[in-house]
Amino acid sequence: MKREQTEVLIVGLGPVGAALGVYLGRMGVSAIAIERDRHVYPLPRAAHLDHETMRLLHLAGGAEAVAAASQPLSAYEFRNAAGELLMGFTPGGELAPTGWPFSSMFHQPTLEHALRARLAEMPSVSTRLGHALKGYEVAGEGIVAEVEGESGVYEVAARFIIGCDGGNSLVRRSAGIALDDMGFDEPWLVIDTVLQNGVTRLSTVGLQHCDPARPVTSMPMAPGRHRWEFMLLDGETPEDVTSDEAIAAMLAPYAGAASLDIERRAVYRFHALVAEKWRQGPVILAGDAAHQMPPFMGQGLCSGTRDAANIAWKIEAVLRGRADESLLDSYQAEREPHVRMITEMAVSMGKVVCTRDAEEARLRDEGMLAQPEDARMKGMMTLQGIATGILAGGGAVFPDPGHGAARLDDAAGYAPILIVREDCEAARAFADAGGFTVLCRDLPDPQGYLAMLLGDAPAVLVRPDRYVFGIGEAAVLTAAWAHYLASGVAGAPAAAA
Repeated sequence: MKREQTEVLIVGLGPVGAALGVYLGRMGVSAIAIERDRHVYPLPRAAHLDHETMRLLHLAGGAEAVAAASQPLSAYEFRNAAGELLMGFTPGGELAPTGWPFSSMFHQPTLEHALRARLAEMPSVSTRLGHALKGYEVAGEGIVAEVEGESGVYEVAARFIIGCDGGNSLVRRSAGIALDDMGFDEPWLVIDTVLQNGVTRLSTVGLQHCDPARPVTSMPMAPGRHRWEFMLLDGETPEDVTSDEAIAAMLAPYAGAASLDIERRAVYRFHALVAEKWRQGPVILAGDAAHQMPPFMGQGLCSGTRDAANIAWKIEAVLRGRADESLLDSYQAEREPHVRMITEMAVSMGKVVCTRDAEEARLRDEGMLAQPEDARMKGMMTLQGIATGILAGGGAVFPDPGHGAARLDDAAGYAPILIVREDCEAARAFADAGGFTVLCRDLPDPQGYLAMLLGDAPAVLVRPDRYVFGIGEAAVLTAAWAHYLASGVAGAPAAAA
């Protein structure tokens, strides 16, 4: 049987796998990326991207196409059966500190086409559509996989295999990695519609109708599209709710006289699951293969993109001998707490929405309505950063000082960044080692984000995934960065603490 050699085998080319392939390709890592389907799935699935994710997708070459085919939410509200506001969220401005909109409703096929086009430009990555993983075995420090393509079955030997192959991941199942069930399992009907007569949107507000008679989600999507989701009632089957007559009856109170075409109708079970291991030797999981969450925070694809941005630069550093393999253990240590926090929040929101008992709903409303309305409406949630793999002063998402105009991200690319007040030997050595070094005075900072972050400190070091590694003396930061790569532990040598 024919055998090919590569450094990384990526299984699955949805947005997470494609972004991962671009990140690896930008660093010159050799990879084979396989996807069993020949074409991008043509219907929308994920609907929401936050500003952090747009920034990471910009580094992968997909954000501009998405931005041109997306629209922001003006608010996200939870209302009871009487229409009273239980809680809500609204952005604090047009652009977040990353230089991207706080919240974008987008069209997933547009993103996937853009990422695959960018991936095709990566000379070190071979993209193979219509090729499916049949199985794999761990062999020495790597794996040997069997892949079925158009011309038959062949083998791929790789140092790492990364499963971006969804919730039913063959990569995960073959490794025997179990899922931790966080306690949410509810069936919902998802209806995607295309608006007619030149209408671009029915609303600027995402809405959860917390009605115990039947909970409903109403969500503006990309321009010209709208999504409704209806919770299935006890005893209902998918066949009961997906007929034309059933859909028309459910949409009537919400769509009004709007002229629309049904683009997709499907029943899904919303889960809350996290893999117990995200890395097992040469086997790595990302995206839905590693975690699944209810959609009430719109963070599923956002979380998968963060996975890709976190692991890619670590793999490259290990492959090139700049980092010990123990650095890869920091992937789950950094990402899992973030994912679990988001999933717990999504489950909590889901329990508010999915209350079916009328008395429980009455008590829910009574408790939430007891707060003043301005206390119920909050700014868009700021998600926690990372708590490991950083120094004191680190862990937060680094703002883009150009604030959407002259982007530092464009100059630096997917690389670590050292920003210093004055040129110094440590900064020059960092640049010689492949980092990106820039002087503060050369950066536009119209919003003052960089000034606020630095304070009186002489330097800040930013990871490729745009989390702040640390703030302090340049020599201390670069020494700590080298130690982190070598050991997977931040904060040492002692001088860097």
